[in-house]
Amino acid sequence: MAAVRTRRDRSQTRIDDYLLSEAQLEEMYYHMLLARRLNERMLALNRQGRAPFVIAGAGQEAAQVGAAMALKKGIDYVAPYYRDLGVNLVFGMDAREAMLNLLAKRDDPNAFGRQMPSHWGNRERHVVTQSSVVATQLLHAVGIALAAKMRNDPIVVLASCGEGSTSRGDFHEALNFAGIHKLPVIFYIENNGYAITERTDKEMAIEHVADRARAYGIHGAVVDGMDAIRVYQTVAPAVAETRGGGGPYLIEAKCYRLWAHSSDDDDSRYRTKQELEEWARKDPIKLFRERVESDRIFPPEDLDEIEQRVDDEVKEAAQWAASQPDPAPEDALGFVYKEL
Repeated sequence: MAAVRTRRDRSQTRIDDYLLSEAQLEEMYYHMLLARRLNERMLALNRQGRAPFVIAGAGQEAAQVGAAMALKKGIDYVAPYYRDLGVNLVFGMDAREAMLNLLAKRDDPNAFGRQMPSHWGNRERHVVTQSSVVATQLLHAVGIALAAKMRNDPIVVLASCGEGSTSRGDFHEALNFAGIHKLPVIFYIENNGYAITERTDKEMAIEHVADRARAYGIHGAVVDGMDAIRVYQTVAPAVAETRGGGGPYLIEAKCYRLWAHSSDDDDSRYRTKQELEEWARKDPIKLFRERVESDRIFPPEDLDEIEQRVDDEVKEAAQWAASQPDPAPEDALGFVYKEL
């Protein structure tokens, strides 16, 4: 990140209220914007017939980046779900790697061209490899948290999913086991209002997913997932408490999926144009910029510089990734059979 300039007209009281430094706020805006611009370029490539499938997190960038920034990179673990591009960017993925993943190139560090797009995994960055079966990552996170507790390793595992995944048995098994053993794991639900085509009120009979925390004897919290700063301010103390032996958390970030479920989905069949327009006015990236500008944390030109840098990175990454080699046919046999 570029160095942050000192501004005499900034209100120190306002920056203190954020519980984040200027450098952290710049990083937050950068990662949210990078996630959005990458998703936009990915969808454009899909519509051009150059990328087979896109499942994006547009509208959920604040929920993802705010939560990931509350963790310790290189120490803590994340078990993300398929929309969590923002989480992976915070944990070290760059634009080039994201494009390699989209295009299933040989050097994609997530799967080396062997998986669908948005199936994340990176051992060095502590990003747990994801399955196509939703909610299984919650059980994997519990296993890592159990091992950490047995080793007295002061890490935290954050496992995320959409609210639709909480209808699966894996979710309840994970919470139950974590609650019994007071494991250092945070179950993070990005509630975007829809399980593909089904609204939340058809998925569960309670108002908040986080209300289920009491059934398992764990902590619960609900946060505005369209506000990256509030997300950070909610997740950070939960991480600290969990790291200190306080047991697991179930945190629900209320957000909204601004795009269709995937590049193959027609969301006009189940939600109205008016609904989309209303939520578009709450775009988390737009709201973040308006807030830090109105509080005079950053002048517009500083944020314009970040936007230009992001645009340049995404353009270069897309062009570079397209020129990289595809996997060889024999690569399909790697890690399947034991090599003699």
